[in-house]
Amino acid sequence: MLYYCLGYSFFTIGRPFSGIICLILQITLIGWIPAAIWSVYALSQYKTDEKIKDAFGR
Repeated sequence: MLYYCLGYSFFTIGRPFSGIICLILQITLIGWIPAAIWSVYALSQYKTDEKIKDAFGR
């Protein structure tokens, strides 16, 4: 379930290519840690960008 949630975040923020790469990484034994970190970081950046856009009214 965790794999699905982390990889899915890229699709919800409009980055499907990154989502596919993240899901592939999460399948591997070594790649799931960087994929999880990358997914959380990307979602955090997206939310920050949205807050900035809202602040400037764009």
